[in-house]
Amino acid sequence: MKLKFQIVTPERTVLSKEVDALTCPTTMGQITVLPNHIPLIASLVPGELIAKNDNQSEHIAVSGGFVEVRPGNEIVVLADTAERSEEISLERAEQAKVRAEQAMQQASTLSREEYAATQAALQRSLVRLRVAKKSHRGHHGASEGTFNE
Repeated sequence: MKLKFQIVTPERTVLSKEVDALTCPTTMGQITVLPNHIPLIASLVPGELIAKNDNQSEHIAVSGGFVEVRPGNEIVVLADTAERSEEISLERAEQAKVRAEQAMQQASTLSREEYAATQAALQRSLVRLRVAKKSHRGHHGASEGTFNE
């Protein structure tokens, strides 16, 4: 039995396919949804979605949003932004990480809002790097720019 999985952002449908399991980063912690899961709605936190199908894993970096598990083995993820691992440019993700780290070094001069935004940018860039490295070590794929600061 499979799960009907779809992940969408305001810009596009990132992925729509049947999967065996989906692991999501939520405010309640990491959850894994298997067939016949009870209905559920949860808030996503920045992190990595892992869609497993036939002993293969697809990794997707998300910056937040919601996951809804519906009756009938259907899962819909409404993400603020999402990028499949092969869409992420390692070089651009590394540059974003460096920029965020440099901004964090000046934390004492930032307002609370600027500090929070900089911290969130650093977290997003770290997630993007982790996800990108899982699918293409040393390969520089095209980036949609959906996570760039």
